[in-house]
Amino acid sequence: MAQTTAATPRTTAPPALAAAVRRHVHLLPLLAVLALLAVPPPGGAGAEGSGTGTLADAASGVLVLWALGSSLRSGARPLTPAAAGLFAVAAAGIAVAAAGAGDPGEALAGMARYLQIFVLVPLSVLLLVRDRRDFTVVAAALVALALVEGAVGVRQYLTATGASYMGEDIRAVGTFGASDIMGMATVVSYGVVAAVAFALAPDSGAGRARRPGALVCAGLLLVPLALSFSRGAWIATALTCVTLLLLAGVRRALRVAVTGVALAVVVVGGAGAGTALLQERLSSITQVADAPDQSVTDRYTLWSAAAGMWRESPLTGVGLKGFPAHRDSHAPLALSSGSDTAGAGAAFRRQPLLSPHNMYLLILSEQGLVGVCTLVAGWAALLVCALRRLYARPGERDCGLAATGLLLWLLVDFFYGDIGGPSTVLTALALGLAAWWALGRRGDGEAARR
Repeated sequence: MAQTTAATPRTTAPPALAAAVRRHVHLLPLLAVLALLAVPPPGGAGAEGSGTGTLADAASGVLVLWALGSSLRSGARPLTPAAAGLFAVAAAGIAVAAAGAGDPGEALAGMARYLQIFVLVPLSVLLLVRDRRDFTVVAAALVALALVEGAVGVRQYLTATGASYMGEDIRAVGTFGASDIMGMATVVSYGVVAAVAFALAPDSGAGRARRPGALVCAGLLLVPLALSFSRGAWIATALTCVTLLLLAGVRRALRVAVTGVALAVVVVGGAGAGTALLQERLSSITQVADAPDQSVTDRYTLWSAAAGMWRESPLTGVGLKGFPAHRDSHAPLALSSGSDTAGAGAAFRRQPLLSPHNMYLLILSEQGLVGVCTLVAGWAALLVCALRRLYARPGERDCGLAATGLLLWLLVDFFYGDIGGPSTVLTALALGLAAWWALGRRGDGEAARR
């Protein structure tokens, strides 16, 4: 009589996991940059001069080399003519601005930074993200980073270990420290935008399944965003989310808006974020003309100085990294000597105001009309292409809304801030994701994988 033995059941989870890792192994340098953004800069989050030289910056260099090697290995033409032209024009404009600077050493450092943020890293992201699955993985990692930074920020507020604000160490800054108070606000804002975009996804199986989680993430991230006390981040996030709701269609927008507002009221109110300081900060948005505080006054004077530099050299500006050297000769007397920073592990110090806190005016003052026509016009073209593809590919609307939202948030926030600090590399990643959606090739993702 034949003896039968029970077959040992085979598990499919490890092979499936291994297949998923192999499918996205080309994204590891990109995901590493996002992960390392949560690591404080060398010397601590409050270290002076911690704006560059972080682990995330070093990882972005590896990302560029990895993307270059992958492109050479594939042997295919990696860029569309539009993408190649847009980034080539941006690089040429940066080189012209560096050539016209008064300090060659500062100009070379500025050119390297501008090329990193506005050309090399975005191009690398464009080359490495191959299809919607890749984009979804990167967007999920961005939301995860925002949740981590937001959790650190909320803890800082609750335990009074954050950056100093109105005499109290309650400002949520995450791991970026008091020297980069916009770092956590930027990360969390990107997380909110990405989560809202995926909550507005079409009613397909995957989109419907992701919607509850995306709404919960967006609601949770509103708490640290509020506790960042960053008016510029609030304005950019609100305008971007309203725009995404309108782009997604009226019915879906109403459903998601009602759910999101209800969730925000519960989460923000339950966390006790409706403090008097927060209400005062909200009301100050409408008082920038009648009774501005010193930070608003400083911003106005810096804007005036930037405009004066441009009038002096309208075509090429004063050169890369030239704003600090020309600031005092153009700024009104109302400008203070600097801003006070303290808390979050850093001692009190005066942080000099070395930029106009407006990216458009910084480009105008240092690069003149050449910079506006090469960089700013390129961003505008990127936004137009992203919107056109959003309507041309309704089946990919989740990724399209996320990419367009990240770009739109950045362009709005540039009215209130500029590049600088450990979180700057995130600007490059956002531009790269937007470039993939607006200018990337379509239909060759599987061929690239093979």
